[in-house]
Amino acid sequence: MPELIRLYIVNVIIGFCLAAVFVAMLLWFNVANLWHLVTHSDKGLLAVFLLWFSNGIIFAGVQFGIAVMRQKDDDDDEPRGGLGQHVNMRRELKTIPVRANEGRAPFWQKK
Repeated sequence: MPELIRLYIVNVIIGFCLAAVFVAMLLWFNVANLWHLVTHSDKGLLAVFLLWFSNGIIFAGVQFGIAVMRQKDDDDDEPRGGLGQHVNMRRELKTIPVRANEGRAPFWQKK
């Protein structure tokens, strides 16, 4: 199995496990009276499954994104590009001649 696919599968499993822990904590701490709603409804198990599945998709995506971004390349130690010289940029102020029409009204006074 390719390494990237193995990395994806492992991180999806981790994400869904984290989602299960998250949903269990929501039920355990009875956030928004969720435990009562789930246990006293005939659709409670479906609601818990949908909550776990939707959070699992989000957590798996975040987990995989973190895993991909944490991979590093060991070739980035040497300096790259150019000779490492610094460019001395000085600002030179120059005047720009602008023709002014005395008879024209400003744009906010036009009709």
